[in-house]
Amino acid sequence: MPLIRPPVQRAPLAIVRPRQSLLTPPLSTAIATSQSQSRSVSASSPDLHEDRFDPPGGWLFGVPPGEKYKKEGWEGIWIYGFFGSFALAAVAYAFKPDTSIQTWALEEARRRLEAEGILKEPEDK
Repeated sequence: MPLIRPPVQRAPLAIVRPRQSLLTPPLSTAIATSQSQSRSVSASSPDLHEDRFDPPGGWLFGVPPGEKYKKEGWEGIWIYGFFGSFALAAVAYAFKPDTSIQTWALEEARRRLEAEGILKEPEDK
């Protein structure tokens, strides 16, 4: 026979949660506050709404057709460092030691069977 729990009695929501009007100020006060804050921010930094980026020039990477792209000083170092680190990570991953539990268990089983004389020792040792 399944156990049936009696329903839990809960307090009315009016007791637990205060009314929204107590938490939020009237709309007119909120608008006036946001306008005064925006005035103070714009007065302190007049270039806040200016465009931060160059306008599009219409050419790929800003290089007109027929001109050769001139590399900046940091680009060569960045490319060699970025792809060199990938090459180093690939070599390190290829030569990492095998630490899986299966490999350890196989070696441990072979060692115990050789110690008991069930399995012959490999001759290449």
